[in-house]
Amino acid sequence: MSDDAADALAVDEFVEYCRTQAGLLSGHVETMGEEADELLDEIDREMAEIRSRLEVLPDEIEGTESPSTADVPDAGEVDVAAIEELQAELEEKQLLVEAKQARMQAFQDLAAGYTDLADELTAEADDGQEALTRILEFEADADAPAYFDERQTMVEAAAASRDADGE
Repeated sequence: MSDDAADALAVDEFVEYCRTQAGLLSGHVETMGEEADELLDEIDREMAEIRSRLEVLPDEIEGTESPSTADVPDAGEVDVAAIEELQAELEEKQLLVEAKQARMQAFQDLAAGYTDLADELTAEADDGQEALTRILEFEADADAPAYFDERQTMVEAAAASRDADGE
């Protein structure tokens, strides 16, 4: 973006851009939260399934002594391999939830950063050029483009403009 273009823009427009970015990030967090809730519901259902399957196992199976064959349910009643498979799926879903929660936290942090930047620009920025510079620095430092698949950030636009001018 050229200096003339930045000068033509008011600080208020950059503040609005920051608030829009924060809003978009918050929307992503809501969506990820719903997805995490669905996974947690699946985990709860699978835990109940595992518990119900384990309830049919006699207490003697966990002991060190070998139970008599009369005390052991037949393969039709207890499928240990199926229980272990459910447990593995459960652990995988728990890891997905943890990853989603970490991602949600990163999105929330960036949204808060944009909100703080908007407040700072409102209070401190003297002109559009200063506001633009601060946004570009913020987005580059925060790796903001990684959070926006469907939308180009200002730092990406500036880089594209620089590349186009350099060719």
